[in-house]
Amino acid sequence: LLLRPSDVDVNIVMAEVADVLPVERCWEKDLAEALEAGGCDLETVRNIIQGRELPADLRAKVWKIALNVAGKGDSLASWDGCLDLPEQTAIHKDCQKLIDQLSASEDEKTRLLVDVESVVTFYCKSRSVKYQLDMGWIHLLKPLAELRIPRSDLYNCFYAIMKKYIPRECVLKGRPFHLFRLLLQYHEPELCSFLDTKKVTPDCYALKWLASLFAYYCSVDVTQVMWDNYLQQADPFFIYFLMLIILVNAKDVILTQESDSKEEIIKFLESSPSSLEVEDMEDLFSLTQYYCSRTPASFRKGNQSLFGSSLLGLKDDDTDLSQALCLPVSVSEILQANQQGEGVRFFVVDCRPAEQYNSGHLSTAFHLDSDLMLRNPGEFALSVKSLLEAQKQSIESGSIAGGEHLCFMGSGREEEDMYMNMVLAHFLQKNKEYISIANGGFMALQQHLADINVDGPDTGYGHWIVSTSGSRSSINSLVDGDSPNGSGDGKGVKSLVNKMTVALKTKSVNMKEKVISFIENTSAPVDRHVSSSDRLGKPYRGVKPVFSIADEEEYDTDEIDNSSMSDDDRKEIVNIQTWINKPDVKHHFPCNEVKENGHMLPSHLLVTATHMYCLREIGSRKGFAYIQSRQALNSVVKITSKKKHPELITFKYGNSTSSGMEILAVERYLIPNAGDATKAIKQQIMKVLDALES
Repeated sequence: LLLRPSDVDVNIVMAEVADVLPVERCWEKDLAEALEAGGCDLETVRNIIQGRELPADLRAKVWKIALNVAGKGDSLASWDGCLDLPEQTAIHKDCQKLIDQLSASEDEKTRLLVDVESVVTFYCKSRSVKYQLDMGWIHLLKPLAELRIPRSDLYNCFYAIMKKYIPRECVLKGRPFHLFRLLLQYHEPELCSFLDTKKVTPDCYALKWLASLFAYYCSVDVTQVMWDNYLQQADPFFIYFLMLIILVNAKDVILTQESDSKEEIIKFLESSPSSLEVEDMEDLFSLTQYYCSRTPASFRKGNQSLFGSSLLGLKDDDTDLSQALCLPVSVSEILQANQQGEGVRFFVVDCRPAEQYNSGHLSTAFHLDSDLMLRNPGEFALSVKSLLEAQKQSIESGSIAGGEHLCFMGSGREEEDMYMNMVLAHFLQKNKEYISIANGGFMALQQHLADINVDGPDTGYGHWIVSTSGSRSSINSLVDGDSPNGSGDGKGVKSLVNKMTVALKTKSVNMKEKVISFIENTSAPVDRHVSSSDRLGKPYRGVKPVFSIADEEEYDTDEIDNSSMSDDDRKEIVNIQTWINKPDVKHHFPCNEVKENGHMLPSHLLVTATHMYCLREIGSRKGFAYIQSRQALNSVVKITSKKKHPELITFKYGNSTSSGMEILAVERYLIPNAGDATKAIKQQIMKVLDALES
């Protein structure tokens, strides 16, 4: 989150880069030429724009490319033009209200009214849609009409948005809102629980958010800038994360409304997007990207049938999301996730009875016997503490079993998983974030491994299923119902998690003193990405930061490693040398980005007059890099180094509040000649802060 002081003199801040603006703006010329030449695709457009603000005069062409309607014919050519639906009076009234919100002359408004009413009427006739008073989707035409495009383009763009970006069943109690509740619960369980208690379901406040892609509540200029970014994503599920950020930003205010009625809370939530302004969009999308990266891919892959025009697969999608206890994750994602260096990583908790776990289980799974919750609560509490300690140690050790995201696995049989559901509810009641369930349970895992022929010689999955003896169980025999006998040579190696499960359960006396259970901890977590001060009052605003440079103690306990929380995580691919040669780049430092698990990634730090960029090299593409982070220099609050390792530099970003310094993000780099680098960066930061002071 990039915090901008409200009293900053923009002219002063930008004075140092004024001489390079003409060069920076040349990308607009490149974009205009590419659009004029024709045949330009969305990938080309994205590579040129690279997340920058889209010029208004090029918006219409870019949107048509993003919606894949460039060069498409006139769908209304064969229409007789009759505006004679039974609901025509209501349509005309709503269209008139929409046009009145546009900045246009009376003559333009008259023409636009005819075009908009024609589009709505033709859509209802051709799609057999019964128009209802003040439908949310009509507001999709507001930012489109502001483009002043021909009626044929207006309809084509509108229809493409309806087809690709507005989900099926976008109605009260519809499936899209049950899915959104699961996403909210995954990231913000406390807020979700509060709204559930108040019986405020997402369809009560977010129906018009989703049906209009925020156009209903946001001003035209805000909506257009929002759509500039949104349509370039080409991801219909992205709207869910934008909706999530709106709630995250308002969380602290919402939680103070304990005494408010359901209607008052809904009214507040419904109108909350109306406070967004154009300058908030960069931060809004940066936060959205962050939450996207922290969400299992199954959220999208398991719900593809919500979008698009095809009805294929709908009949097979019988999952009742309204009854889902938490977000379901596919077993294929669970297997693949922890093999990857980045993204969501799961700590799998096998909740089946001990005899089932012993006969065969996922080698990386921790066993938590759900029967203990009722049979022996004391032992269950100890097992939960063991689980959390095992999760912590597996993350710290870099084990493939490690992951921040807890995924609970049952047998896959409803009658057997009753106790597992109680365990899940226990964690959810404690407002534990990142809770999911393995879809289909262990049965689905067995079937998946059998389907991909896990026993074959060329597969890398043969080690996944083990018994407590450490031997690998035959997947086919497990699927056929044969239980492994556990016999073997006795030399099999148990997984790290299995070892920890046994070891931790033997330390019941010391466990109460040594293990701090966040299930029982009621204090607020330290390393939240969006703090309470960020969300109170006007969205995405902060106060002036405090900057300091200091040595780092051997054990710096207040550090958080969340470099992925940078204010630009769009992962654009750029040419390294081109960026180094940019006239606004004042300093370049080759380095290695150091992740929390100790992994080092070849990178480059580039310092401009106002920002510091980290370009992470792409191993498979020599000379190219991802833009891994983009941090404002005035958000740097501390630069520290290890006494024993002076080249390991930690940058902390945040702001100062009445209660002290607030750290929002931390990045670590191993920089040769770190003294020269930190000196140059410090000098540039001081220039920025001096400019802000004046």
